[in-house]
Amino acid sequence: MEALQYKIVRSRRKTLSVSVSRTGEVVVRAPLAARDSEVQAFVLRHVRWIEARRARLAANKLDLSDGAVVTLLGVPYTIAEGPPRIRSGVITLPREGREAALTALLRPFAKSAVTALVNEYAARYGFTYRSIRITSARGRWGSCNARGALAFSFRTAFLSEEQLRYVVVHELCHTKRLDHSALFWREVGAILPNYIKVRRSLRAASVVMDRL
Repeated sequence: MEALQYKIVRSRRKTLSVSVSRTGEVVVRAPLAARDSEVQAFVLRHVRWIEARRARLAANKLDLSDGAVVTLLGVPYTIAEGPPRIRSGVITLPREGREAALTALLRPFAKSAVTALVNEYAARYGFTYRSIRITSARGRWGSCNARGALAFSFRTAFLSEEQLRYVVVHELCHTKRLDHSALFWREVGAILPNYIKVRRSLRAASVVMDRL
């Protein structure tokens, strides 16, 4: 078997950790005093996880070739060559730099979808918020700070409409309660009675965070 290649990043930390980037690069973060043999042993103990992570990334890599289909908010779009644009059933992208072009398209796409839902639920249930921002976050679908500023990852565009509604309602409920107490979940449940089912589906949907 080919030796596993990895990059070591040393810092003033106390423990070892390993991560795999979207390109498949393995990065080990290590304390300054960690011996190379110690790092190697750590990597060997995590080989199965590394291989599984790489396989997951490969399986979920977004196909942006002509004729491929990308689903946004539950609607399928066919990829074709052309100036960057999302229109009825078609996403046109330039021949080169397609990932960057799609990312640029998804920001306003997500902003439009999120804003419509935020305003719908805010008007219906009396929520108030400060602003809406689209981010590149991978670790979370959305967030809300103490000032009522809402932020959503552009990757929410890959969710179903039902899932996006849950994310929006979740963050709007945080404008009233910045915790995950029983009262918070009661607020969510009063708006979305099936939120537990949708919340579970979001865990499985987290793979889309690695697509782009």
